[in-house]
Amino acid sequence: MGRRRKRSLVNVDGVVDFFNNVMVEKKPYLPFLIPLILIFWALEKWFFSLSNWVPLVLAVWVTIQYGNYQHRIAVEDLNKKWKRVTLSTSPLTPLEHCEWLNKLLMEIWSNYMNPRLSLRFESIVEKRLKHHKSRLIERVELLEFSLGSSPPWLGLHGTCWSTFGDQRVMRLGFDWDTTDLSIMLLAKVAKPLFGTAKIVINSLHIKGDLLLMPILDGKAILYSFISTPEVRITVAFGSGGSQSLPATELPGVSSWLVKLLTDTLAKTMVEPRRQCFSLPAIDLRKKAVGGIVYVTVLSATKLSRSSLRGSPLRKQPSSGVDCLQQHIDDKVMQTFVEVELGELTRRTSVRPGSCPQWNLTFNMVLHDNTGTVRFHLYEHTPGSVTCDYLASCEIKMKYITDDSTMFWAIGPDSGVIAKHSEFCGKDVEMVLPFEGVDAGELTVKLVVKEWQFSDGSLSFNNLRVSSQPSLSGSSNFLSRTGRRISVTVVEGKDLMTKDKSGKCNLYVKLQYGKVLQKTKTAHSFNPNWNQKFEFEEIGDGEYLKIKCYTEEVFGDDSIGSARISLEGLVEGSPRDVWIPLEKVNSGEVRIQIEAVRVEDYDGSRGSANHGNGWVELVLIEARDLVAADLRGTSDPYVRVQYGNLKRRTKIMYKTLNPKWHQTLEFPDDGSPLLLHVKDHNALLPTSSIGDCVVEYQRLPPNEMADKWIPLQGVKRGEIHVQVTRKVPELEKRPSADPESPLTKAHQISSQMKQMMIKLQSLIEDSNLEGISAPLSELETLQDMQEEYTVQLETEQMLLLNKIKELGQEFLNSSPS
Repeated sequence: MGRRRKRSLVNVDGVVDFFNNVMVEKKPYLPFLIPLILIFWALEKWFFSLSNWVPLVLAVWVTIQYGNYQHRIAVEDLNKKWKRVTLSTSPLTPLEHCEWLNKLLMEIWSNYMNPRLSLRFESIVEKRLKHHKSRLIERVELLEFSLGSSPPWLGLHGTCWSTFGDQRVMRLGFDWDTTDLSIMLLAKVAKPLFGTAKIVINSLHIKGDLLLMPILDGKAILYSFISTPEVRITVAFGSGGSQSLPATELPGVSSWLVKLLTDTLAKTMVEPRRQCFSLPAIDLRKKAVGGIVYVTVLSATKLSRSSLRGSPLRKQPSSGVDCLQQHIDDKVMQTFVEVELGELTRRTSVRPGSCPQWNLTFNMVLHDNTGTVRFHLYEHTPGSVTCDYLASCEIKMKYITDDSTMFWAIGPDSGVIAKHSEFCGKDVEMVLPFEGVDAGELTVKLVVKEWQFSDGSLSFNNLRVSSQPSLSGSSNFLSRTGRRISVTVVEGKDLMTKDKSGKCNLYVKLQYGKVLQKTKTAHSFNPNWNQKFEFEEIGDGEYLKIKCYTEEVFGDDSIGSARISLEGLVEGSPRDVWIPLEKVNSGEVRIQIEAVRVEDYDGSRGSANHGNGWVELVLIEARDLVAADLRGTSDPYVRVQYGNLKRRTKIMYKTLNPKWHQTLEFPDDGSPLLLHVKDHNALLPTSSIGDCVVEYQRLPPNEMADKWIPLQGVKRGEIHVQVTRKVPELEKRPSADPESPLTKAHQISSQMKQMMIKLQSLIEDSNLEGISAPLSELETLQDMQEEYTVQLETEQMLLLNKIKELGQEFLNSSPS
């Protein structure tokens, strides 16, 4: 009985729609039905009985009305489906052959299309190869890339215009079968047996049907394949030159390349994914290398758990009870949105209901002139650790060379939503349907705050700003040779830590090329570091990598990372930006970046005075070093490396705050000055307790720089040094000084002889415990002797150079 009653219940929504239809129909019967019922009631009461006929007549009338209602619903549904099919397939123009287009393409392919497309696709292929390598290949590098002289064939079976909803679409075939490609890859094979090999792509075949959609009144064209195209690639392997091996040498590489190309096409330009080709009226010839985008998640509407992907209640309700339960579930559903741009993700707060409101703005960084902002909808279950994925949608954006920005997304019924922002600072609001589901829309707003260009200029708020405007229109930044990058880690905000106790010990690591720098540790969730670091400019698109850590007892935890493009930095124009951290839900770091040219001081790096001076390094002290011994102390000393020269300080026993006050000198040849702080062990190998780089190349001559340098590779520790670039006059350094390097070298030699005698006596007495101290002193004396030997060589070199200069002056001043 319970089952029968449940089945007999009508759908509540259907009943409501039916009565609404009766009330709003062109010929409403309900207003006439009420007086009619009153008349029947009067006849029944005062004249004759109609009790047996009224229910029957009423049931027949309701049945007819409900049948008409269902028929109208079915007709409207069929009309919509038929309209969708006919509009998507019915042509607006007759089928036309494109022989003229292919002949024109053949004429302009070699000299115009091939160079431009090869340059365009070369950068795309390099990025894809870096992030998607085969298991057989450890590293792959693109050596040569050219699409050859054979263009693709378009519309071999004809082309025509048709409609897709309200959008006009051109459909044409695409068939590219070429054997004169010039694509060569250098691969380091994972198996040591093969070493390195060259991969040569001999032929390429791509076949499919293209769709071209003009948007925004002809300002751009969206293009995509109707379905995944057919792809074939043949390759050969070898070690260069004429030597090539058959494809069976590396059987997985050919299929890997085919899969890589097919997956790339399927994810980027197969319906409904579309690429954009812009048609700007003005070309400012600016290359955008990055930008800052503010993404605001406003609200969502029409969210229904039964219609969203991944929900266990995906099926439609079959009764009024199910419909009522679904309505209650939608009201209590708690959702949030995760915003993704590259590796940067941000998350909104949790909001209840089927129409949640967020209105939250996130600062996002773009590392190219194009990007895809993805929005993922999740359901949060209170008390659960995991969240259920429901649906997603995305917006693609692209910088246009007239200094505007194009936005496009997938619309309802796989249509097109396109917006155009004429200048930076203009917001664009879009209502996006969730992909692959029957319900739900997301309202978002995007604002491009600024675009950064390769020439160092910026575009924001309808203005293009350049610190050094170029009248000729050429690049206005100086050559990378001899420049340095000054990076200041200013502060951070909203940083997260995994420590449940609420403590935070935050620091930042900077990596540029192979150079690592580290800030001091700050004890705040909104820390202030204000530390400045300098790097030699590398160029070639090298990113500055930022990694934020929190110190923990059993190892430091990463709490986010980011990267900054340093391309286009202009000297004298510092860049001050807030960088959002990637792979976390919150956190930003403020960075100030400036490009500085190394001045040609006398004796500076790159000048002609190398060899006419020396670098004086005073190692004063260190503080807060890490404990390398079990007793909680260390025996620190410093190993100094300058080019091929190595020097060492004396050892300070059982201390974490050593004081050396030791002076070392090196001939100034511009080599890096590296300090390695080590813990001394008599029998075991020494252990490192930090290292750093002393920057001296930009110092004016004979001016001392006093600095505390944080140690890298360890949790804490700083070293205090004084460095001076000496360029003295010979008359101020008399060699007859009783404390000259020659005298000191003789004194050290006698001390070393006495130490050797003492060491020999300890060995004869079998006193192994007393050997450690004399050995350490002997090593220190040896390093000091090498130091004074270098000073003697430096003075000798200075004297010879001075003699040469005097001889040259004498020759120039003498009569011919």
